[in-house]
Amino acid sequence: MNKITKTISALLIAGASIAAVACSGGKQKVTIYTSTEDYNMAYLQECLDKKFPDYEIVIEYMSTSNIGAKIVEEGASSDCDIVYMEEYGYMEKMIAAGALDSIKGDYDLSRYLEDTLPDTTKDYVLAGCRTGGGVIVNNAVLQERGLAKPTSYADLLNPAYHGLVSMASPKSSGTGYMFLYSLVKAWGEDAALDYFDDLTPNVLAYTSSGSGPVNALINKEVAVGFGMISQAVTKINDGNTDLEVLFFEEGAPFNLYGNGIVKGKKANTAVKDVFDYLDSFYTDESNKLYYPEPVLKDRDYQVPNFPKNIHYADMEGNNLTNKEALLAKWTH
Repeated sequence: MNKITKTISALLIAGASIAAVACSGGKQKVTIYTSTEDYNMAYLQECLDKKFPDYEIVIEYMSTSNIGAKIVEEGASSDCDIVYMEEYGYMEKMIAAGALDSIKGDYDLSRYLEDTLPDTTKDYVLAGCRTGGGVIVNNAVLQERGLAKPTSYADLLNPAYHGLVSMASPKSSGTGYMFLYSLVKAWGEDAALDYFDDLTPNVLAYTSSGSGPVNALINKEVAVGFGMISQAVTKINDGNTDLEVLFFEEGAPFNLYGNGIVKGKKANTAVKDVFDYLDSFYTDESNKLYYPEPVLKDRDYQVPNFPKNIHYADMEGNNLTNKEALLAKWTH
């Protein structure tokens, strides 16, 4: 029975590959799901098209939570081949559901910093980036509204900020969740949840994506956003000089985002080629350009206007079990 099962599995994989080639005009198709920013998606597409002209590579954007739910539900039947830059908590969920292929022994993990290789993910996930968060302000909007620059989370409870704060929902965004978790670690669960209850009247909207708050700042819809340092700095370097990244005494929360192969897809040569390329070149390249908080050893990236000597928050215990328990108590 084992031989028969293996033979059937091999035929199914081969058949899927043939169908993918037929549907893409003779090119093998590789589909990537990601929650990364638009500028990183665009550059990744450019690099992949140049590196693999004989493959049809499609990159689809979804929120971290939607990617996690879709891959867990669909598993090996998913159209997705590679999950790129997904928050580690959702990666843990996919692993627990048996929805990712093991990559154990396939890559040189000694290249990666130790804290990017937790036991819960290291056989399935390669680190893509580390993203710290900051309280980002649009100084022009603050000035127009006659508001002082906030110096603490407590300052943002002032009714003068009504409708002028943006934050991603912790239930749909790893970025939103890292702010919630960092304050739970700093203040305790009850105090942190009470804080967000009090902050909610000042929040214009809890966005579905971690990119939402910075985009709202650029559009002058809000004065303050709980966002990613890397995204804010990229926008500042693009000419949005009214933006400024602030840090409060609790420290900068951070998340790890990684890359994995969907169950049953590693046998496809094109999928493996693309995943190898992420490991051998693109992770380092994207860190150098956009995400200088390193995941690879012996790197010292220099990105203009990126804050130096960031004091990071205590994020110990940021795992799937704690995340699901905490999100069950989030009501906004």
